[in-house]
Amino acid sequence: VQLQASGGGLVQAGGSLRLSCAASGSTFGTWDMGWFRQAPGKEREFLAAIRQNGGVLYYAESVKGRFTISRDNAQNTLYLQMNSLKPEDTAVYYCAAARGYMRVPETASLYDYWGQGTLVTVSS
Repeated sequence: VQLQASGGGLVQAGGSLRLSCAASGSTFGTWDMGWFRQAPGKEREFLAAIRQNGGVLYYAESVKGRFTISRDNAQNTLYLQMNSLKPEDTAVYYCAAARGYMRVPETASLYDYWGQGTLVTVSS
């Protein structure tokens, strides 16, 4: 299983970006998926998660109302639409996949696969 995150870049505060995470394999639709980020000197932070069929979503308070997680199981792709970006959103963003149902989607250690990360830089 490979996860390939893309879509990061440099954006001004208040701008938007959409991250993508392309997954290999034919079992994407059976995985719970999540987005995390890690800023320099900080721990990895949960952002959002989505159940296998896309019907249930979870968000961290820090991004609720600004970020939207979605998935296209036919395209084996996970997305994170990020709006109203702030300088404190600057970080490396990671997608992650968990085989089966996750009891606590916010817990990074419970995910089985990770993408390589894509850097998002928000300038003030």
